[in-house]
Amino acid sequence: MGVEPSSAYQTKTALKATLAGTEAWDLLEDLPIAVYTCDKDGYIVSFNKAAVELWGRPPHIGRDKWFMDWKLFRTDGTVLSYEQSPMGRTLQTGVAVIGEELIIERGDRTIRYILPTPRPRFNEKQELIGAVSMLVDVTAQKSHESRKAMLASIIDSSEDPIISKTLDGIITSWNNAAQRLFGYTEEEIIGKHIFQLMPEDRYDEEKLIVSKIKANERVEHFETVRKAKNGDEVRISLTVSPMRDSNNRVIGASKIIRDIRRQKEAEERTRQYAERLEILNTIGQVISAELDIQNILQKVTDATTQLCGAQFGAFFHNLIDEKGESYKLFTLSGAPREAFENLEMPRNTAVFHPTFSGEGAVRVDDITKDARYGKNDPHFGKPAGHLPVVSYLAVPVRAKSGKVIGGLFFGHPEPAKFTHEHEQLVVAVSAQAAVALDNAKLYEDIKQLNEKKDEFIGLASHELRTPVTSLKGYLQIIERNLVADEKNKVLVGKALDQVGKLTTLISDLLDVTKIQTGKLPFTYTGFDVVRLLTDLREILQQTNPSHRLIFNMPFETLFINGDSQRIEQVIINLITNAVKYSPKADEVIITAGVNGDKFRVSVQDFGIGIQPDQLDRVFSRFYRVENLASHMSGLGIGLYICNEIVTRHNGKLWVESEYGKGSTFYFEIPINMDA
Repeated sequence: MGVEPSSAYQTKTALKATLAGTEAWDLLEDLPIAVYTCDKDGYIVSFNKAAVELWGRPPHIGRDKWFMDWKLFRTDGTVLSYEQSPMGRTLQTGVAVIGEELIIERGDRTIRYILPTPRPRFNEKQELIGAVSMLVDVTAQKSHESRKAMLASIIDSSEDPIISKTLDGIITSWNNAAQRLFGYTEEEIIGKHIFQLMPEDRYDEEKLIVSKIKANERVEHFETVRKAKNGDEVRISLTVSPMRDSNNRVIGASKIIRDIRRQKEAEERTRQYAERLEILNTIGQVISAELDIQNILQKVTDATTQLCGAQFGAFFHNLIDEKGESYKLFTLSGAPREAFENLEMPRNTAVFHPTFSGEGAVRVDDITKDARYGKNDPHFGKPAGHLPVVSYLAVPVRAKSGKVIGGLFFGHPEPAKFTHEHEQLVVAVSAQAAVALDNAKLYEDIKQLNEKKDEFIGLASHELRTPVTSLKGYLQIIERNLVADEKNKVLVGKALDQVGKLTTLISDLLDVTKIQTGKLPFTYTGFDVVRLLTDLREILQQTNPSHRLIFNMPFETLFINGDSQRIEQVIINLITNAVKYSPKADEVIITAGVNGDKFRVSVQDFGIGIQPDQLDRVFSRFYRVENLASHMSGLGIGLYICNEIVTRHNGKLWVESEYGKGSTFYFEIPINMDA
């Protein structure tokens, strides 16, 4: 192996600085014996070609130490630390160490016997500045038997299994670590084919490995599975190197095997932990945002079944009859619902009692062997057709009040499938689920109350409409009969105005009820919206004499598709509100126009305005602006109805306002909307 030009230059420069004279340099450069120098810390300063060949690669000056990537052994095969080596002691003591033979294992796993001769180097002040050493490779001088014995000692002392085989796959050597891993003694395995250690579905791997070895290539960190004597499969990592004879021909392969079962188990535990953490995080987010009891329980059952590795899981609701023996299947995961529906519901047996009474979690490796199992007639165990439960885990689910809502039950046909960790995970999820179920129950109660309230409003509004209509009729008759009595005629007129307001409120309440039930009727037809606005201008101006209504319409006619009566309702409501909430102003500006393919109307007043934090809520049902609620009449449903009408027209309604200066309400709907 030669030295790269840059490394050669560094070597020559360093050696010239160390050795005087060109003749000395030339002698060392081509010397077949490895020569190198290092500083007092052991970092290589200079080297010759033979040193590169011994190390296996050119070193990096000032970065690699003299031992490079070697492992050191004494001649008896015991491990030798770098500090206790001859060079290590010379650098520590400043004294030459001569005559100690070493065994080195190089980075390519090949073995060499060397005889180092480290000598200290001093400067003019006699301060130790490093060392120079020759490394005599005496490998070839060792007898074959001696070398074999030494190698065997090193191999046997290895913590990793090391085996060798021929190119035909016949095992030729076997160390103690291999016996510990695979269970075969040396006598049992030597001479057998390597297939004895391989599962049948892995035989093709041997062909791949042999092809690389024949091509003089190493196989590094090849992860695979091998078979032990007892039949267990072992996860391993292989490093395979070619074995050569004296003529450098490849005659076999040596394998260094690393048992990676613990590593893979740790990786699997990490993967499971990450997966469970993700599931816990996901289920926490999902059930906290869910308000449907059925959905919550189904998601909890699915997630916990996955978390604990159960084949099937179920949630039974704790519904107890007068005998205290009835439960209801609520959700199921991992099995068809028919598996339970064809059977009776579980009863208050010794197995189920701890869960439904809230005593705590129950985890059994084999429920069929538990003392509490099989004590109740008529089945005395699992009824015919029941799921094959052996491993059993059950966790009670409690409400915030402490009452047991029900229980999560898990089963697996194999024994000992559930661990303490699984139990803790399910308990944690059940606690989250209990909170979500409490919230869902509260939501259901509120929804029922809200439905009853809406039902009452609808009924009351409907029942009020008949007497109010009659009252209006009677007042109109009285008004016509009061010819000369002007005073009473004025009073009757005011009464009719109030009845009109009451009629509007009742109509709005009925609209709200219809919106809630999805029955607010709409009739979509084509109509001239300009004519609609023109007709409204005269009527609204008469009914709102306190303000001047300014209409801006830049066109004479515009046909749109929609419900003309509902659009009219929106415009009247917005203009009436503008007049109502600007008592100190004297005008309202109504502007109509076209924005692309949409018709837009804006109603601007110069009243008291709306505070910014209330803008998003003005279209909510029964919401009234806080600064107006105390002295302005109304139920806070007009804008809610307007928003529903505009939304049903595929449009939008919004407001812009500056507190103390007025508000502008806009609505926009498509000109040609599909009915």
